[in-house]
Amino acid sequence: MRKYSLTVRIATWNINSVNRRLERVIDWLDQTQTDILCLQETKCSADDFPALLLEGAGYASAVAGDGAWNGVAILSKVGLDDVTVGLPNVPEWEGAAEPRAIAATCGGQRIWSLYVPNGRTLEHDHYQYKLAWLDQLSAMARNEMEEYPNLALLGDFNVAPTDSDVWDLDVFADSTHITEQERQRLTDLRNLGMHEVEPRPLKYDRAYTFWDYRQLAFPKNRGMRIDLVYATQPFADRVTDAYVDREARKGKGASDHAPVVVDLDEG
Repeated sequence: MRKYSLTVRIATWNINSVNRRLERVIDWLDQTQTDILCLQETKCSADDFPALLLEGAGYASAVAGDGAWNGVAILSKVGLDDVTVGLPNVPEWEGAAEPRAIAATCGGQRIWSLYVPNGRTLEHDHYQYKLAWLDQLSAMARNEMEEYPNLALLGDFNVAPTDSDVWDLDVFADSTHITEQERQRLTDLRNLGMHEVEPRPLKYDRAYTFWDYRQLAFPKNRGMRIDLVYATQPFADRVTDAYVDREARKGKGASDHAPVVVDLDEG
């Protein structure tokens, strides 16, 4: 539970079906007193998103979804203005622009909720789609930085920034998420002047954010850090804390990701 202070609490969470885990989301929002929550993999259309139930909990919603396995949203109790759905000039997959990005201005912060394509395998067309999508993400960030000093990109990037962000590098040899090409796209964001807001470790040395459901990956801490936060300097300068809430990954019916939480000085 957060003690009273002049902070804004922002989080990102790949929820792996918002309707299936709605009670968890509402309970978690109440317990943590989070002001802005970015969701990914909502797995529902905009019409089926539980906006009214979340409004009853005090949160306005901005949503993009088509009912497939993707979908993104932003929940806010500090304002939700200037909503933008999708990246400009985003590449298509199988003839469609997937709902993988949404932005809103919330209490003075420009927030993007992002669900980067997985890439599947290095030989799959989806990998090239992923790289092209990340290129457009950088192009969007370059333009947004000119207009919004307090800009943050939050979400499931499906890229582990360093070798230490996967539990066993040998397991991921010749696979996506750790390639030089994917990591170069994160470098491109940093070269624009974006800063990664890294969560501090709590129970373990590395703050992983994703653990497979299989083979007891979570209790054995066989995870990856792929849920990331990138921010402009004015935003990063206001960060007072950042951590992964492992408790939200526990128990029956949990998502396979844990929320990444960032506290900001209200400024």
